[in-house]
Amino acid sequence: MSDFVFDENGDEVVLKKRTQAELEAGIAELADILGYTRRGVFFGGAGVSTESGIPDFRSQASEELAEELFGLPPEILLSIEFARKDPVTFHRYIREHIIDTAAKPNAAHLALAKLEADGRLAAVVTQNIDGLHQLAGSQNVYELHGSLQRNYCEGCAAKYSLDWVLDPANCREPDQVVPVCPKCGGWVRPDIVLYGEALPENAMLGAVAAINDADTLIVGGTSLVVYPAANFLHYFKGHTRVLINLGPTGYDSHADLVISAPIGEVLGEVIDQVPPRNTSET
Repeated sequence: MSDFVFDENGDEVVLKKRTQAELEAGIAELADILGYTRRGVFFGGAGVSTESGIPDFRSQASEELAEELFGLPPEILLSIEFARKDPVTFHRYIREHIIDTAAKPNAAHLALAKLEADGRLAAVVTQNIDGLHQLAGSQNVYELHGSLQRNYCEGCAAKYSLDWVLDPANCREPDQVVPVCPKCGGWVRPDIVLYGEALPENAMLGAVAAINDADTLIVGGTSLVVYPAANFLHYFKGHTRVLINLGPTGYDSHADLVISAPIGEVLGEVIDQVPPRNTSET
């Protein structure tokens, strides 16, 4: 059968013909791989979050909407230069089109948390900023682009929650969208990597160390076109590479197993097929 779906960019794609039997075989092979995995790492992108209803701001639809409503592309609206020049528009954009307080973890998030709890996954490395991995129960998460759940004052570094910054009472009048630090009067900004900023060093070092030490690397929900994050895969020295994505990527030829299907569908099904660990294992 042919699959007609939306990729992580929100664009329509037609996957290569595959039968249900082929998909089931791929999931069964992944279950076998996870059966011997002890230090696995999952590297994920926007496709993991889009299955929770969070749109990818890099998608064509999101870009067109930003241009229509704000007259600017997301790359400008989400730049540090623009955020400081026009914080009102910046905060309106992220409030209305980036933040989704109703989003919940999907089957992929929940499966990854269970794999970590079962001692098969050592870490999640994510390019997403929604915090859904932690909400699902994952403990060791490296957020390469930061998180909207964390906010801080640029003046005194005081920390604030997402709920706090969304409360109009904590925002500057008359617009009541720009949060202001009550301690020093400084701008309270989201702890995310904006265009024009470097990736956080601690997250980078942790991600590199985890990938370098992994025995299995699972890449999912990403077409691997966002750099420098995509370069992290080069640090993998383990034995098995798995790629789960709706469309082809430049990494396909390096993978031992490629599954062209929604990440939530694959991980949601595979989690029940992973062989139990031997209780004598340490």
